[in-house]
Amino acid sequence: MLGLPLRSHMMCLAALATVSVMVASCGTDNGPGALFVDPGRYDAYHCNDLAARWKALLEREKQLRNLIDRAQEGSGGALIGTMAYGPDYDSVLTEKKLVQRRATELKCELVPVYQSDQTIR
Repeated sequence: MLGLPLRSHMMCLAALATVSVMVASCGTDNGPGALFVDPGRYDAYHCNDLAARWKALLEREKQLRNLIDRAQEGSGGALIGTMAYGPDYDSVLTEKKLVQRRATELKCELVPVYQSDQTIR
């Protein structure tokens, strides 16, 4: 195709597909990862389940952010990092929104609030 090597052509198609998915999901209120996450996924979860999932999502978000940052250190790494980890990262952010929404509906605390059983004297 116009003398482009196959590898370059495939990278262009992959980039176009990624951008298309991101643009298509911009209209949703759950974020760019909404196409990859079922909005009713957490309907049957209770407070303890939501808190555990929240903790796992925070850890996964941190891992993906580190991978994206590390990929950006190399030449061309920004594009590769975004293509490789971007959809997962967007899905995690969308899941976090859904967990927060469900926790609000159930009036749950995602981060435990610790109280002492001792009074100040």
